[in-house]
Amino acid sequence: MSNFSRGSSSVYRLEAHVCFKTKYAHNVFDYMEFKNRCSEIFCSVAEKYEFSITEMGFDRNHVHLTVFYSIIHSIESIAKWLKGTSGKYLLREFPQIKQKYFYGSGLWSPMIYCDSMGREPEQLYNYVRNQGVQQKDQKSLKQFVN
Repeated sequence: MSNFSRGSSSVYRLEAHVCFKTKYAHNVFDYMEFKNRCSEIFCSVAEKYEFSITEMGFDRNHVHLTVFYSIIHSIESIAKWLKGTSGKYLLREFPQIKQKYFYGSGLWSPMIYCDSMGREPEQLYNYVRNQGVQQKDQKSLKQFVN
Protein backbone atom coordinates (compact mmCIF):
# COMPACT_ATOMS: atom_id res chain seq x y z
CA MET A 1 0.00 0.00 0.00
CA SER A 2 1.81 3.13 -1.16
CA ASN A 3 -0.98 5.69 -0.79
CA PHE A 4 -0.57 8.48 1.69
CA SER A 5 -3.16 9.21 4.35
CA ARG A 6 -4.18 12.64 5.42
CA GLY A 7 -5.15 14.03 8.78
CA SER A 8 -6.35 17.54 9.59
CA SER A 9 -2.77 18.79 9.67
CA SER A 10 -0.73 15.83 8.44
CA VAL A 11 0.19 13.67 5.46
CA TYR A 12 1.71 10.28 6.20
CA ARG A 13 2.36 6.72 5.11
CA LEU A 14 3.15 4.53 8.09
CA GLU A 15 3.68 0.90 7.27
CA ALA A 16 5.72 -1.61 9.23
CA HIS A 17 6.80 -5.23 9.16
CA VAL A 18 6.02 -6.84 12.53
CA CYS A 19 6.85 -10.35 13.77
CA PHE A 20 5.66 -12.20 16.88
CA LYS A 21 7.05 -15.52 18.09
CA THR A 22 5.24 -18.01 20.28
CA LYS A 23 6.50 -18.54 23.81
CA TYR A 24 8.95 -21.46 24.03
CA ALA A 25 8.97 -21.52 20.18
CA HIS A 26 6.27 -24.20 20.08
CA ASN A 27 5.08 -25.06 16.55
CA VAL A 28 1.40 -24.36 17.21
CA PHE A 29 0.80 -22.94 13.73
CA ASP A 30 1.27 -26.45 12.35
CA TYR A 31 -2.38 -26.89 13.37
CA MET A 32 -4.43 -25.27 10.63
CA GLU A 33 -7.46 -24.54 12.83
CA PHE A 34 -5.25 -22.68 15.31
CA LYS A 35 -3.53 -20.72 12.55
CA ASN A 36 -6.81 -19.86 10.79
CA ARG A 37 -8.42 -18.69 14.03
CA CYS A 38 -5.39 -16.55 14.84
CA SER A 39 -5.69 -14.93 11.42
CA GLU A 40 -9.40 -14.21 12.02
CA ILE A 41 -8.67 -12.65 15.40
CA PHE A 42 -5.91 -10.46 13.97
CA CYS A 43 -8.27 -9.19 11.26
CA SER A 44 -11.02 -8.39 13.78
CA VAL A 45 -8.53 -6.51 16.00
CA ALA A 46 -7.34 -4.49 13.00
CA GLU A 47 -10.92 -3.58 12.13
CA LYS A 48 -11.75 -2.64 15.72
CA TYR A 49 -8.73 -0.35 16.14
CA GLU A 50 -8.78 1.00 12.57
CA PHE A 51 -5.47 -0.11 11.14
CA SER A 52 -4.86 -2.43 8.18
CA ILE A 53 -3.03 -5.70 7.93
CA THR A 54 -1.76 -5.65 4.36
CA GLU A 55 -0.04 -9.06 4.47
CA MET A 56 0.03 -11.92 6.96
CA GLY A 57 2.20 -15.03 6.89
CA PHE A 58 2.60 -17.83 9.39
CA ASP A 59 5.56 -20.10 9.91
CA ARG A 60 5.51 -22.96 12.40
CA ASN A 61 6.12 -20.87 15.55
CA HIS A 62 5.84 -17.24 14.48
CA VAL A 63 3.80 -14.83 12.41
CA HIS A 64 4.86 -11.98 10.14
CA LEU A 65 2.53 -9.06 9.43
CA THR A 66 2.74 -5.88 7.46
CA VAL A 67 0.54 -3.19 8.96
CA PHE A 68 -0.56 0.18 7.64
CA TYR A 69 -1.49 2.46 10.50
CA SER A 70 -2.37 6.00 11.50
CA ILE A 71 -0.25 8.53 13.35
CA ILE A 72 -2.63 8.18 16.30
CA HIS A 73 -1.39 4.60 16.87
CA SER A 74 2.00 3.21 17.81
CA ILE A 75 3.48 -0.14 16.86
CA GLU A 76 3.69 -0.91 20.56
CA SER A 77 -0.09 -0.42 20.93
CA ILE A 78 -0.85 -2.42 17.79
CA ALA A 79 1.34 -5.31 19.01
CA LYS A 80 -0.32 -5.21 22.43
CA TRP A 81 -3.81 -5.35 20.90
CA LEU A 82 -2.92 -8.17 18.49
CA LYS A 83 -0.96 -10.34 20.93
CA GLY A 84 -3.23 -9.74 23.92
CA THR A 85 -6.49 -10.43 22.13
CA SER A 86 -5.25 -13.41 20.15
CA GLY A 87 -3.54 -14.99 23.16
CA LYS A 88 -6.65 -14.64 25.30
CA TYR A 89 -9.04 -16.15 22.76
CA LEU A 90 -6.78 -18.80 21.26
CA LEU A 91 -5.81 -20.35 24.58
CA ARG A 92 -9.43 -20.27 25.71
CA GLU A 93 -10.75 -21.80 22.47
CA PHE A 94 -7.98 -24.42 22.19
CA PRO A 95 -7.46 -25.71 25.75
CA GLN A 96 -5.62 -28.80 24.50
CA ILE A 97 -2.95 -26.55 22.94
CA LYS A 98 -2.67 -24.53 26.15
CA GLN A 99 -2.37 -27.65 28.30
CA LYS A 100 0.24 -29.33 26.12
CA TYR A 101 2.43 -26.36 25.18
CA PHE A 102 1.92 -23.36 27.42
CA TYR A 103 1.48 -24.76 30.93
CA GLY A 104 -0.81 -21.93 32.03
CA SER A 105 1.40 -19.16 30.63
CA GLY A 106 0.70 -16.87 27.70
CA LEU A 107 0.86 -17.70 24.02
CA TRP A 108 3.36 -15.11 22.84
CA SER A 109 6.96 -14.41 23.68
CA PRO A 110 7.39 -10.86 25.00
CA MET A 111 9.64 -10.13 21.99
CA ILE A 112 8.37 -7.93 19.15
CA TYR A 113 10.29 -7.48 15.91
CA CYS A 114 9.44 -4.35 13.97
CA ASP A 115 10.93 -2.58 10.97
CA SER A 116 9.65 0.24 8.79
CA MET A 117 8.67 -0.74 5.27
CA GLY A 118 10.39 2.01 3.30
CA ARG A 119 9.29 3.34 -0.07
CA GLU A 120 9.37 0.06 -2.03
CA PRO A 121 7.68 -2.59 0.13
CA GLU A 122 6.89 -5.23 -2.53
CA GLN A 123 9.86 -7.48 -1.68
CA LEU A 124 8.84 -7.53 1.97
CA TYR A 125 5.20 -8.25 1.02
CA ASN A 126 6.39 -11.33 -0.85
CA TYR A 127 8.54 -12.45 2.07
CA VAL A 128 5.61 -12.19 4.50
CA ARG A 129 3.13 -13.73 2.07
CA ASN A 130 5.33 -16.79 1.55
CA GLN A 131 5.96 -17.70 5.20
CA GLY A 132 5.55 -21.43 5.71
CA VAL A 133 4.79 -22.07 2.03
CA GLN A 134 7.40 -24.85 1.87
CA GLN A 135 5.79 -26.53 4.87
CA LYS A 136 3.92 -29.66 3.84
CA ASP A 137 3.13 -31.30 7.18
CA GLN A 138 0.19 -29.20 8.37
CA LYS A 139 -1.83 -31.02 10.95
CA SER A 140 -5.42 -30.94 12.01
CA LEU A 141 -6.40 -30.72 15.66
CA LYS A 142 -8.39 -33.88 15.05
CA GLN A 143 -5.03 -35.68 14.83
CA PHE A 144 -3.91 -33.96 18.03
CA VAL A 145 -6.85 -35.29 20.03
CA ASN A 146 -6.60 -38.86 18.71
